[in-house]
Amino acid sequence: MSQENQNPKITRMLVLGPSANISTSELVQRLHMMEIPIIIKSTCYGAIVHGDKKDVEDSIERARKLDPYNIFIKDRGFPPGDPRRCRGHRGAAREGFHQLEREFRLLDFVGEALKQPQKVRLKKPQKVSPDVFREIINEKTKKNHKKE
Repeated sequence: MSQENQNPKITRMLVLGPSANISTSELVQRLHMMEIPIIIKSTCYGAIVHGDKKDVEDSIERARKLDPYNIFIKDRGFPPGDPRRCRGHRGAAREGFHQLEREFRLLDFVGEALKQPQKVRLKKPQKVSPDVFREIINEKTKKNHKKE
C-alpha cells in the first residue's frame, strides 16, 4: 500500500458566518498557531485547509471551538491553488463561489438554530374528505359571485 493511500489528503473550507466573533485573519493565525502540518489559505470567507485527513479534521475540530455557532465547514474537491479552480489561473470567480455567497446569507439562521435547538414535530397532513372539499368550493364560488 502506498503512503498516499495510508494518509489520504482532504481539503475543507472554513466559512465564517456574518455574526462570527472572529475575523478571517484571526482564524488563519489561530490555525497556524495549532502547529498542525496542514496547508492553510486565507480567503474572503474564512480559510481553506488541506492535508492528511486526520490533521485536517483535528484542525477543524479545534477551530470550531473558537466560535462554535459561526464557523461552518464545507468540503472542497481541490487543494488550494489548484489551477482547475484557482481564480488567479482562471481569471474569474471560481465555480461554486456564487453558491457559497448565497449560502452565506443563511448562516445567521443556522447559527441561531444551533444556539437554541428545538424539537420539531411535523404533523402528517390529513386528507380532506370530498364533502369538506365541496363545501370549500361552494363557499369560494358564492364569494366570487357576490363580487361580480
